[in-house]
Order: sequence, then C-alpha cells, then structure tokens
Amino acid sequence: MTAHPPASPATVPLPAGFRAHAGSAGLREEGDDVVVVVNEGPAPASSAVFTRSLFAGPSVVLSRANAASGRARGLVVVAKNANVATGEQGMANAREVLDRAAASVGVPPEDLLIASTGVIGRQYPMDLLRTHLDGLAGAEFGSDALAVAAAMMTTDTHPKTSVREMTTTTGSTAQVVGVAKGVGMVEPDMATMIAVIFTDAAVEPGVLDAAFRAAVDDTFNCLSVDTDTSTSDTAIAFASGTAGEVAEDELRDALTAVCLDLTRQLARDGEGATKLLTVEVTGARDRDQAKRVAKAILNSPLVKTAVHGADPNWGRVAMAIGKCSDDTDIDPERVTIVFGDLETYPAFPGEAELERLTEIMRAEEVTIAVDLGVTGGADGSGDGSAGGSCTVYGCDLTREYIAINADYTT
Repeated sequence: MTAHPPASPATVPLPAGFRAHAGSAGLREEGDDVVVVVNEGPAPASSAVFTRSLFAGPSVVLSRANAASGRARGLVVVAKNANVATGEQGMANAREVLDRAAASVGVPPEDLLIASTGVIGRQYPMDLLRTHLDGLAGAEFGSDALAVAAAMMTTDTHPKTSVREMTTTTGSTAQVVGVAKGVGMVEPDMATMIAVIFTDAAVEPGVLDAAFRAAVDDTFNCLSVDTDTSTSDTAIAFASGTAGEVAEDELRDALTAVCLDLTRQLARDGEGATKLLTVEVTGARDRDQAKRVAKAILNSPLVKTAVHGADPNWGRVAMAIGKCSDDTDIDPERVTIVFGDLETYPAFPGEAELERLTEIMRAEEVTIAVDLGVTGGADGSGDGSAGGSCTVYGCDLTREYIAINADYTT
C-alpha cells in the first residue's frame, strides 16, 4: 500500500501584507529552488526557533542573530543545498545570499532571515545564486503559498500548506497560512525542518513568540521520521498586522492547528512512508516522561516495521516502553496498551483479536495508545488517574526509505 498525496488547490494565497517569489536558479534539474518572501505590513513581528545541532549551518547562525529583534521582515530559502560544514567560505556565501536577497526586496540584510535545505558539505553554487537574486530587483512578486512550499521541497512528494481563519477584535477576518518541507532527517530539537507560518493579525513580538513556541513544542517537536536531527531545522512565524488584533487564545489555537496539520502532513510523507503512525501516552508522571516513552515507541525500528507490514506483534510496544529503564516508577502491571480501539495488554488477545489487530494495522493511519498508570508520587504510587500526557507523530519504516537514503547523493 502506498500513501497518496492529497489533492492540492491551484493556489493558496498568503495573508495580506506578504509578497513572495519562488523561482529556479538551477540548483535542481527542474522546478523552483529559491524563495524570497517579504513582510510589508504596517506592524511586522516575528518569532523563530532553530536546531540545537552542534553542526548548525551558517543559515541558522545568521538567522538566530537577525531573529533576536522579533521584527524580522522576510526570508530567503535555498533548496537542494544545506550549506553546512562548509567553513568560512560557507559563512561568507550565506552572508552574500542574504545581502543580495535583502537588496532585491529593499530591506536591510539584518531584517531578513535565511534557511537552507539539502546536501551537507557542499558550497553554494554562487554564480547561479548571484544571477538569480540580482535579477529579482524590480521583479513582480506574487502571493502564492503553494508555490513557496513547492520550491522548498527536497525529497518531499508534494508541497505542504495549511490555512486557518481567526476573528479579529473588531469582527473582521484574519488568516494564518503555513508551509513546510522535510520528510527525512526528521527528529526536531527546538524546531522543525523548514516551516514558515504567516498571519496578517496584529500582534506584539513577545505575544507571537510565546504562542508560536508553545505551538512548536506540541507539534513539530513531537514529530519523528527517523530519529535524526537536521543541522538546518528552522521554524518561523511572521505577522504583518494588516488585519488587526486578535485575542491571544485565538492566535494560539490557530497557530497550533496549522502547525499540527503540517506536522501530520510531514509525518505521512516521511521518506518512503506508507502510513501515519500516532502514539498517545497518558497517565505519566509528567509530560516529559510521557513524551520520552512515546518517542521510544515511535522511533523503534521494530515497531515501525511491524506497522509497515501490519504484523500484529504488539509485544514490540511493550519492549519499547521497557527500554525506558531509568523511569523506575513505570510498573508493567499498571500499563495498558491499545491499538485503535483494541486493547492488547494486559488483555492478552487471542487468535480472533490478533486477526482484528492485523486489520487495524493495515489502515493508512495507525494509532497506538498507552496508559502508564503512573501518578505524581516519586514511588509511582497511585491509580494512574492523573499525570502527564503527550501525542507524537511519525511513520512506518519501509524498503523505500533505505533506497532513498542509500543513494541520496549518487
């Protein structure tokens, strides 16, 4: 069974206040590979989170500095080349790309962020990028988020966008539009592959930052395809202020909804994936424990391959929980494991139940729910009725994943 990309609309308009370019500099054989987006709204605000990788690339280093003001006005994205582990020359090249992109949209370089995605250890093809970026001065920019998402792709099979509406305090409508890419080297640590969220709401940088970081923590940071954290992970939110103010809780809910939708799309499109795998852990001591156990299940190659083959080997989930040996307050006698709506532990399913479990695992989305039965006591005492919870998102592990990554640069 192969997952099919969802039908895409012809265009997905960006919110008011944003204009964007997506074009081909020749970095890939066909299709767009460079994005430049500028925020021309009356009250620009921004928030950004980045990879914690020790090998973070120049794009991340430069963007961290420029994002600190909370007033970044735009972004340039270069696809097919991560520009990571490229030394002083790589840093100089990233600065030049940032300078030329900023000049093309008429903003100071320090007001622009940069993101890169692709192969590590290769210098930018600067002649191609110089020619393309210099040709943008005076060029007509559009407002299509779908084109932006498509130009950012690497091994993605389709562009990923998400849209939500909010009501402003004066009763008008504000938009939140998100784009994302990345289906391999995905175990976000403080951010995601590349995700950019745009809104025309008027919001102060501090409010936007708090809402966006909370959304990222519950969505992108709960995503894993292959346990590997990218050197280039970048997640950004821009607000233009064109549509007016919205309530903070409405902003938070809309940002979280868009980020969650993109997270599920990224997981479903994981390299070689055929199934979306969701793991829900409840009854933990706290959220950290719940997330740790959920990720242990989600990232287990044995669980992922069982899901791929619809093998009703529920014991692999018990194994994955058992790996969390430092969590001594987890008592197997209090744990419950459920696939879909079928309890597999401690129910000990018979042959009929195992056949039903096989059918559950043949679906394009498989949900595994685990209740740890732990409460707040340090000794693990209690009935499991309270405690932390976390839901994480990933995919199955397939032969196609191996084929993609065995031949990635050749």
